[in-house]
Amino acid sequence: MHIAILTFQGFNELDSLIALGVLNRIRRPDWRVTLCCPEPEVTSMNGVTVHAQASLDEAGSADAVIVGSGIRTREVVADPDLMRRMPLDPSRQLVAAQCSGTLVLAKLGLLGSVPACTDLTTRPCVQEAGVEVLDQPFFAQGNVATAGGCLASSYLAAWVLARTEGTDAAASALHYVAPVGEKEAFVANALARITPYLPQ
Repeated sequence: MHIAILTFQGFNELDSLIALGVLNRIRRPDWRVTLCCPEPEVTSMNGVTVHAQASLDEAGSADAVIVGSGIRTREVVADPDLMRRMPLDPSRQLVAAQCSGTLVLAKLGLLGSVPACTDLTTRPCVQEAGVEVLDQPFFAQGNVATAGGCLASSYLAAWVLARTEGTDAAASALHYVAPVGEKEAFVANALARITPYLPQ
C-alpha cells in the first residue's frame, strides 16, 4: 500500500505533515506513506525544506493520493508539464485533496459535477473552475474526497484509513494524535464527519 501526499513548492506544512503523521500510525512492512514531490527538495510557505520521499511520477501508481495545498497552487495548475505528471485515476485509486489541492483536482477534471471542499482563499478559483464549493470541512463521493481548512487534514487521513484499513484503524490513529483529555470527543467528531461518506 502506497499513499502519496503530493507536496509542492510553497506547501502548507499542516496539510502535508499532519496527514503524514496520522497515516503512519499503521505499522506493517507493506505500508508506505510518502511526501511525493516534483523536485528532490521542496520548501514550505514558512521556509521549511523537506526532502522528497517519492517522485511526483509515482503518484499515478499509488494506491491513494492526497493532493496537499500551498501558496503556489495556481502556478502548479498553470504548468502543463507538471499537470501531466499527475495521471490520477479514481477508478483505481483513492484521490483526495486538501484546501487548494482541490483546485488541482478540478483542473485535472476529476471533480466534474461533484461538489467539493476547499479553503476560503481558494474558494473563488475552484468556483471559477466550475465546481460547487460546500461550506463544510469534508466531503467525499466514491473514491474522491476533499477537505477545507488546514486541520481538516486529519479528516482526509482518517477517510483514507477507513477506506483501506477500516474505521477501527482510523479511530485508533486519530486517538493517538488527539489532545489528552479530549481523545474520545476528537475521535467521535472526526468519525462523524467521514462516516456518511464511507461505502455502506
